[in-house]
Amino acid sequence: MKITVLNARQMAEVFTMKDAIQADKDALKLYSEGKSNIPLRANLDIKKHNGQNLYMYGYAEDADALGVKIVSVYPGNIEKGLTSVPATMILVNCETGEVNCMMDGTHLTRVRTGAVAGAATDILSRKDSKVFALFGTGGQAESQLEAVLTVRPIELVKVFDINKERAKDFAEKTAQKFGAKFNVKIVSADSSEEAIKDADVITAVTTSNNPVFDGSLVKKGVHINGVGSYTPAMSEIDEKIIVNADKIYIDTGDAVKESGDLIKPMQKGIFSADKITGELGAVLAGKIPGRTSDNEMTFFKTTGSAVLDLVTARRIYEKAAAAQTGSVIEM
Repeated sequence: MKITVLNARQMAEVFTMKDAIQADKDALKLYSEGKSNIPLRANLDIKKHNGQNLYMYGYAEDADALGVKIVSVYPGNIEKGLTSVPATMILVNCETGEVNCMMDGTHLTRVRTGAVAGAATDILSRKDSKVFALFGTGGQAESQLEAVLTVRPIELVKVFDINKERAKDFAEKTAQKFGAKFNVKIVSADSSEEAIKDADVITAVTTSNNPVFDGSLVKKGVHINGVGSYTPAMSEIDEKIIVNADKIYIDTGDAVKESGDLIKPMQKGIFSADKITGELGAVLAGKIPGRTSDNEMTFFKTTGSAVLDLVTARRIYEKAAAAQTGSVIEM
């Protein structure tokens, strides 16, 4: 049995953000059409070492994608000089059941998570969107920025973080990386109000338990991506957005069960799940409408799904095989 091993650098060399956005669109469409088998992720507590192991697995037949992403959450790793959330993606040959690829799951997660918000922005935001507000500067932020720049002619990006120095550093670093490539100006904002002023697209990718901006101040026609909240306690999006959005879309039904962005307004009785327009994949499948007016406020909530990992990983593997990159080990 031969197994291809891919690190983050090799993955980035063969797979662009544009590739990732298309992979995520295809994955969500397959999911919404019922053409994937994605069980609930398994979660094991490793109490002795204050850790958790999560197994996100599934099968998407039409994409020839079968496998599992192993994600660990070990806060104490920081003290050891290790990443606190290591991840590995394992692909399995659909025909033989043999493992055929192992790749950097942390890089995969960053790429597919940025890409799914990019896909939503491409499908739901106004085509003439020029101003982008980004909340959060953590490990997921750069891919979120690149994804939106890939699908819209953004001219100005305003970055906000509760740590202003971190926001400034992030803006300077990404301006060097993306400024010339996308002909865009990237700056840090001193306040959340400054960040969302005139913003056509807003993405929040934080771990906040409270809203990171005032939903009453957004402009008409804005599109908003809620990316960071993935537990009932976390709610980075103002409930005014949830209540007043003209259309609300989710990646999968798990978003309603996992994200405080939706759960908290439901618990207060000011929002109900039947007000959700539907899954983004259903828009791609032509089952439900997307944006129909430049004045609509649209909101997209993602908590992530193994179907995104599977299809994206399979596409990366195919690209790497064509480019003959990666290491090969024999078992």
